[in-house]
Amino acid sequence: MKRHKINWRVPKGAELTELDKKVLFYQDKGHLVPTRQLIKTPEQIEGIRRSGVINTGVLDLVEKEIHAGMSTAEIDKLVYEYTRDHGAIPATLGYEGFPKSCCTSINEVVCHGIPSEEEILEEGDIINVDCTTILDGYYADASRMFIIGKTTPQKEKLVRVAKECLEVGMEAARPFGFVGDIGHAVEKHAKKNGFSVVRDLCGHGVGVEFHEEPDVEHFGKKGTGMLLVPGMVFTIEPMINIGTWEVFIDEEDGWTVVTEDELPSAQWEHTFVMTEQGLEILTY
Repeated sequence: MKRHKINWRVPKGAELTELDKKVLFYQDKGHLVPTRQLIKTPEQIEGIRRSGVINTGVLDLVEKEIHAGMSTAEIDKLVYEYTRDHGAIPATLGYEGFPKSCCTSINEVVCHGIPSEEEILEEGDIINVDCTTILDGYYADASRMFIIGKTTPQKEKLVRVAKECLEVGMEAARPFGFVGDIGHAVEKHAKKNGFSVVRDLCGHGVGVEFHEEPDVEHFGKKGTGMLLVPGMVFTIEPMINIGTWEVFIDEEDGWTVVTEDELPSAQWEHTFVMTEQGLEILTY
């Protein structure tokens, strides 16, 4: 018999709570459950929520200002200045050597595009702007797609379906459901629309660190993956491709992720807290 991971431990001498009983029930059945550290306290959730307000404000500003003829470096400057003016820090700046305050990923770039003076937005481009904010040590993470002027019907559909994939993933996430339920719903919706789901990158726990457990994959089977317990904070951020799901990393910069067939990709991301009633969005 395969030994399963004992993540949930009741502190010595502590009274068993209703939550303990529920989580232990799933753990005893062999399911992967979170550690206690992944369950955020009300104070931590409040801190992440406040960080999320600034993160949403950053993306609202980008939405207002973004236009054809603008460089992605100008977007980065907006993100940096707004974040600092609100007493927060852009999490990507200097993260593992990343040089900028946000990621700007155009057309066939899936994610982690580096803002640049040379990269100028053109009519018909689709671009993902991904921002993570640190306020008082709390992290909030979100990204949005923007269509520059008028684009092709196919790219327009891709952007719309990618957003729907986030929404169906969100609906599939229930308290005491599983991470795999999210991936199953996302993949089903993408495939139904003739698109593929990137498998090499995923959503993740977030809040007191940039990347925490669990990995939130956007494909998979119902009833698999980690148990979703109230108090967990994580992102759902499906990357949806027109062609193959396969990707490669640009060797020159070591960051930019591009579709293998160089066809367009789109992504939307929110940070969520799981509650007794279902997901609450902390960043738009």
